[in-house]
Amino acid sequence: MRLKDKVAIITGGASGIGKATALRFLQEGARVVIVDVDQDAGKETEKSAGGALRFLNADVTSEAEWQRIMEFTRTQFGRPDVLFGNAGTNLMKPITEFSVEEWERILSLNLRGVFLGAKHCISVMIEGGGGSIINTASSFGLIGTPRTPAYSASKGGVIALSRQLAVEYARQGIRVNCVCPGPTLTPRLQRYSDQGTISIKEMEAMVPMGRMARPEEIAAMVLFLASDEASYVTGAAIPVDGGQTAD
Repeated sequence: MRLKDKVAIITGGASGIGKATALRFLQEGARVVIVDVDQDAGKETEKSAGGALRFLNADVTSEAEWQRIMEFTRTQFGRPDVLFGNAGTNLMKPITEFSVEEWERILSLNLRGVFLGAKHCISVMIEGGGGSIINTASSFGLIGTPRTPAYSASKGGVIALSRQLAVEYARQGIRVNCVCPGPTLTPRLQRYSDQGTISIKEMEAMVPMGRMARPEEIAAMVLFLASDEASYVTGAAIPVDGGQTAD
């Protein structure tokens, strides 16, 4: 019960890594609010998970929506102790084919959403004596990868922002870290494969271990960073990538 009586907010929590983390947090005693724009998946996760999880349909790129997220969390469970900034998206094509609107959409969800979550949670965490923020970056934020200009830029930004916040708020008891997944078998990557954007075999070939991660394997690292076991870990960007960034 490493998160007993803790309250956690997980963005992008209706599927993939976010859902796997929400379920793992529940097993460890947390009360969890998942935030997602996918209403059907969010309601299904809430229904299957049970009473200690609540779903809120909200857009993490909106400041007004973050005010609603915070009020909803307080009403349901109380002050948040953990924030997992996980919502994100990608679009795979060369930069020469990107529109400004596509670039801004990806930067908005992947980086602005993390900024707004931190902005609204940090002051509340300080009031409560501290907390843990974990943001989903990516191995693509650490190494160069073809056809991911906006995604790689946004995830590099998530790493830099997380390190900055870790330094600024360490004395207030707030730890801020990144998990950097390699290719992970989420519904989004399955869609890319189904659409012919990139195949499962291509993604597996990126990884020395020769396979993609399971969402549960990423969730295990997020749990560690959220728990008191990581009490001396802040400002870290930890690859969970089967050796991809070491190759």
